[in-house]
Amino acid sequence: MTIAIIGATGLVGQTMLKVLEERQLPIDTLLVAASDQSVGQTVTFGTNPLTLISMREALEARPDIALFSIGAELSEIWAPQFARCGTTVIDNSSAWRMHDNIKLVVPEINAKTLTAEDKIIANPNCSTIQLVVALHDLHQVFGLDRLVVSTYQSVTGSGQSGIDQLKNEQNGIPGDKFYPHTIHENALPQCDDFSQDGYTKEEWKLILETKKILNDNSIGITATAVRVPVIGGHSESVNITVSRPAELAEVAQVLKNTAGVVFVEESYPMPLNAYGSDDVFVGRLRVDHSHDRSFNLWIVSDNLRKGAATNAVQIAEYLIDNKLSPQNLSSVLTADVRPDSL
Repeated sequence: MTIAIIGATGLVGQTMLKVLEERQLPIDTLLVAASDQSVGQTVTFGTNPLTLISMREALEARPDIALFSIGAELSEIWAPQFARCGTTVIDNSSAWRMHDNIKLVVPEINAKTLTAEDKIIANPNCSTIQLVVALHDLHQVFGLDRLVVSTYQSVTGSGQSGIDQLKNEQNGIPGDKFYPHTIHENALPQCDDFSQDGYTKEEWKLILETKKILNDNSIGITATAVRVPVIGGHSESVNITVSRPAELAEVAQVLKNTAGVVFVEESYPMPLNAYGSDDVFVGRLRVDHSHDRSFNLWIVSDNLRKGAATNAVQIAEYLIDNKLSPQNLSSVLTADVRPDSL
């Protein structure tokens, strides 16, 4: 089993290395690739140094599975090339998420839809993943009519540039600004660029990806995404309206039994609680007295782990465990996958 991490020097790529080590996937060869300027440098996997190679070298090695974290523009160029060589690509960018014939996967929800023919698999947006993990079972039991989502997103969601700006501002050090305004002691109601309708791209990701993963376009969803001066962990305030009457205790019981969710009753979850964890934490569940069949809840998760790296690795685990990886299916190595078919 040969696995490649494409984009191994970034925050998500580095977290993928940690998660792969922790979950002990059956890896014979681990390839780490990055931009040309990083080739020849080393990263660490456990106690072992690994030398960074180019994306072209990784492609020529024909890995069984490639975990991509290189941004949408590069993924659009490289993912089809890996797919044509027989590699199953699990892509963390926004490049493929809304393609009709590309599956957008959260393993707890829809991994069973995957087949050996799925050569490019999309990893959802970080804030979407924690939202749908928390709400999927509620939707199955009660139905979701409407969601009002407000996010409070860590600077790690912007990569190292966001962290650098926050730390520089905290310490009074001049430096480049990734965000349009000061982030230290501030809150910016802007994650990603604005669309013409006044929503940001991040807000539209939450809306559209949630509908696709839950396989229900009828759910009414609106979102406001906010960047906050937190290093590690996204939080979401979510108001849900269910389709049929439900008691608070019934909603709580469903959340307690939801895979991947830790339901917090006595206190409430915070980013500090989620840091380094692969769980989605849900708390502050309460009745919305202003609207029938509505409830408020608070959702927190580590955006670099379950929101990105862990979810991708869990997809890889599913492929391996269910013999859907090329190593298990030699016929897939013919790889008649063309960009126009994606």
